[in-house]
Amino acid sequence: MTSKDTHELGTLLYEVRDQVAVITINRPDRMNTLGGTMKPDLARAFFELARNDDHVRAVLITGSGDRAFCAGADIKERATDAVRGTEHFVRQKSTHELFRSIEEFEKPVVAAINGVALGGGLEIALCCDIRIASTNARFGLPEVKLGVIPAAGGTQRLPRLIGEARAKELILTADLVDAETAQRYGLVSRVVDLADLMPTAMELSQRIARHPPLAVRFAKRAINRGMQTDLDSGLEYERYASAMIVDSEDRVEGMRAFLEKREPQFNGR
Repeated sequence: MTSKDTHELGTLLYEVRDQVAVITINRPDRMNTLGGTMKPDLARAFFELARNDDHVRAVLITGSGDRAFCAGADIKERATDAVRGTEHFVRQKSTHELFRSIEEFEKPVVAAINGVALGGGLEIALCCDIRIASTNARFGLPEVKLGVIPAAGGTQRLPRLIGEARAKELILTADLVDAETAQRYGLVSRVVDLADLMPTAMELSQRIARHPPLAVRFAKRAINRGMQTDLDSGLEYERYASAMIVDSEDRVEGMRAFLEKREPQFNGR
């Protein structure tokens, strides 16, 4: 695989490989913690680079090294950060908006979790569409041990994904779970050896990227919307999403290529 485009974004590495934007959280000396300029770097990687590159049809996010995907907040940075509750309330809204925008990003996002995903690191992973873990990965929201709560969506997304009881147990005990337990809970869909993690995640991302971009985009949106509403409202949105692309050039090309027994060429229109 050759890189089409490469950027260093302070706390991140960004490159494009065969229609997949690979975002690597790059603070290995600090366990890839959420510090420095990482939040604006994430915003730039997703919403300036990946969004505006028509060659990018999927995003893969991982961590640098083999110890951590992202170990959450950089406690060394925050330990002396005195902030009033009202200020925190306003400040945290920007974090919610960033993470929500990643969750709703129009191109599919795969997380390759190569080590610990704790606190804000797990909350980033929860915003991804598909999560694959290495066998050495561990997961947890340990914030209550520090006198705070998961506040980047963890109290909301984790119970929606794995159920209320299991989420409460993890959050209230601050316990960590291993990769096999995370898979059993439905937190990740696959567990592979560390050496196989990136090839597996890349192969999956590329398979998705080869599909018609509009169909992928609206299928993701229909699933996301349906999970947040009642069945009838979800079905109505499904009809809307289907109608939006039923007369697309990609649909015509997909049908024609199937009949002509050839590989389709999709252009996202």
